[in-house]
Amino acid sequence: MKIPGIEPLGTLKGYQPSWLSRDLVAAIALISIAIPEQIATARLANMPALLGMYAFIAGSVAILIFGSTRQMSVGADSTIAPIFATSVALVATAGSSNYQHLVTMIALLAGGFVVIAGLVKLGWIADLMSTPVVDGILAGIALEIILGQLPNALGIPKGGATVLSKLDHLISNLASVNFWSLGIAISVILIVYLSEKIDRRIPGAFIALVATIACVPLFHLQNHGVTILGKVSGGLPSIGLPSINFSNFKMLLGTALTVAYVTVVQTAATARLVATETGDSANIDADLVGVGAGSLIAGLTGGFAVDSSPPRTALVVKSGGKSQLTSAFAALVMLGIALLATPLITDLPNATLAAILLVVATRLVRIKELKAVINYNKAEFALAAVAFLAIAALGIEEGVIVAILVSLAYRIRLAARPRLRVLEREIGADHWVEPSDKPTERVDSLLAYLVEGPMWFGNIQFIKRHILGEINKTAPKCKALVLDAAGVEDIDYTAAEATSDMIKELGHRNIQVVWARMDSELEARLHERDLAAQFGEDRFLSSVESAVEKAISLTSSSNKQTDNRPSGHTDTRN
Repeated sequence: MKIPGIEPLGTLKGYQPSWLSRDLVAAIALISIAIPEQIATARLANMPALLGMYAFIAGSVAILIFGSTRQMSVGADSTIAPIFATSVALVATAGSSNYQHLVTMIALLAGGFVVIAGLVKLGWIADLMSTPVVDGILAGIALEIILGQLPNALGIPKGGATVLSKLDHLISNLASVNFWSLGIAISVILIVYLSEKIDRRIPGAFIALVATIACVPLFHLQNHGVTILGKVSGGLPSIGLPSINFSNFKMLLGTALTVAYVTVVQTAATARLVATETGDSANIDADLVGVGAGSLIAGLTGGFAVDSSPPRTALVVKSGGKSQLTSAFAALVMLGIALLATPLITDLPNATLAAILLVVATRLVRIKELKAVINYNKAEFALAAVAFLAIAALGIEEGVIVAILVSLAYRIRLAARPRLRVLEREIGADHWVEPSDKPTERVDSLLAYLVEGPMWFGNIQFIKRHILGEINKTAPKCKALVLDAAGVEDIDYTAAEATSDMIKELGHRNIQVVWARMDSELEARLHERDLAAQFGEDRFLSSVESAVEKAISLTSSSNKQTDNRPSGHTDTRN
């Protein structure tokens, strides 16, 4: 059955033989960074290292089959791992079978939500979270990762559940730091950063992983208190549904929705990143189906939710990858390691994994972008700060929800307070503009108003108060109102009702109302409300100047009628 908008193996459409060598080279670069990253992310999720490998395989296979973006890399991701890990840890012991079952169920639920979002074309919901808010959320997640991994980097036991308690635990245990573990962590961080400074394609994390594994037996580091990953059982994962206690289903549902939404946002950002770098058009909805299917496959194999990875995707693009065969080749190598080579990572120091995650966390903090935000709009930087503080104070899941709500509230408030401009005629021309350095003039007894933005139930009373307030300032001099509707793209039912009431009120005060530059569809909608008929077809004009002339004409006619009205006459009009 064909799925609308989804072309199976569409990322291989038009494949050229000359791309094969490029995909192989890019696959080598990808697997070099994916191996340490997937193992480290599995540790971040409190899941077995093997499942981190299979998360990468599941994501790579799914995006190959269902996705649209040719270079997108999907797998275990440090952005969403802390979200479900911290939530599940509240109801189950990390590492226990119950913990793994709950994490797996979240993968299935989140994957299903993301697939549905793609199928019903909901990729646009990623736009509901502004860039500054995303920056704040990522900074909050980075803080969570850093506080969670510093104990492993310092060689001290973990402790604390909140940000403050974790900080307190770190400070109180500084005297117990294992300097061998600290030395490993610092060395790994230096290797990663120096290799990236030379060339981002150099697999610094992989080099550090291999080097530190070799150092454990060579220098008998375990005798110095350095802890290691330990035995990793290889082989194929079992396929099936997890067994869970449905008393936790409400918690699972909320966490899965949060994971799904963050996945939608990051997948959209990753697809746009590739489109910007390559010029290829992005089908975000198809990519959502691919990423969501990856979580479903991972969940059915006992794993955890996956997400697209902007850094790995950028690496594939920079390494010359041309199709999803890059991820497919990397997944085959990962499968070989999972089946045959897991004994090789037994001596991997936990400090190495912690250091890799610390590097990942620093990449989540977009310092340059946050500086640009604060220089551009301090209010939006405040939104980023609120998102960061919400996650720090409430935890990732609750913090993300608060950040989304605050972001939407801020945007709604702006929409509910549109910019309203009093227009004046530019001297020597028929242009009506906002007063500025250019000389302008007002027309006696007339007020011209430009409304910027839709007129809807959330802002119509504000608009009415503002307009009536300006009219009252000039009363009784003001005899006409010209409403420039060039910036009004929509008028909802409530706004149409309120506008009708305002026009009736002004009519009782003998103030004429004329519209200028209204969209034809909006004019038709006003006809449906009988608003247009209320003051005649001839009161919808194509320019502000013509509307002003019409208003002046109507005002003159109205004044003559008033002057000619017999003494003692009572107006019985409604």
